[in-house]
Amino acid sequence: MAASEQPTPVERTDGFVKIGVREVRTIPLPDGDTGEGLALHTDRGEIPAVLHRAPDSTKGVIWVCGARGGFGGPGPGLYDQLAQKLTAQGISSLRMDYRMPNLLPECAMDLMAGVTYLEDTGHGPVIIVGHSFGGAVVIAAGAVTRHVAGVVSLSPQTYGANMARLISPRPLLIVHGKADTRLPYSCGQQIYDWADEPKQLVLYEGAEHRLEECRDELGALLTQWIPAVLDGEPPTL
Repeated sequence: MAASEQPTPVERTDGFVKIGVREVRTIPLPDGDTGEGLALHTDRGEIPAVLHRAPDSTKGVIWVCGARGGFGGPGPGLYDQLAQKLTAQGISSLRMDYRMPNLLPECAMDLMAGVTYLEDTGHGPVIIVGHSFGGAVVIAAGAVTRHVAGVVSLSPQTYGANMARLISPRPLLIVHGKADTRLPYSCGQQIYDWADEPKQLVLYEGAEHRLEECRDELGALLTQWIPAVLDGEPPTL
């Protein structure tokens, strides 16, 4: 499925940013993965992605990882698992890698390309979810991208997240483990303090950076919060 041609790779409309997706090609999936492998072709290069398509759905969520990129998420296979659960609820998922891992402006642009792809394929405003470095990527992209319904930042770094207040009036959910030794939970608290309402901060006792200790609780939270926000309902915890 190819997106519409754009006259330039990046467009600015009413202060928001949109990157054009020129072509979408099918590519092989990583070994053991599920979904449909895609390459989003832009004038900034090709962005690998994995699509979990919910038939006839207009709802979507995008998942991005930490500074090393990849598709898995904070715990082994967590994004894949949650994508499959949400597909069963009628919500498509796009798991995205980066062209230039650990380069925040370019990674935010990659995420914007994913938002554009889902918009061009008939999806309404999407939820964007990121972990660690990706937790700042989703805030940076969400602050300047119109077609976003809500933002989820997991174990986030503060660098790149200082525009958190610009997510409002869209909801922001921040999740952090209180035992995180890589990025202390004070990072999540700082971003929460920067943000305007509506915002929520969830701290898990005993959970490290990858949130594996609270995997089940996190899964239950996201599979409740994401559909609620996409349905236009006030998010509750």
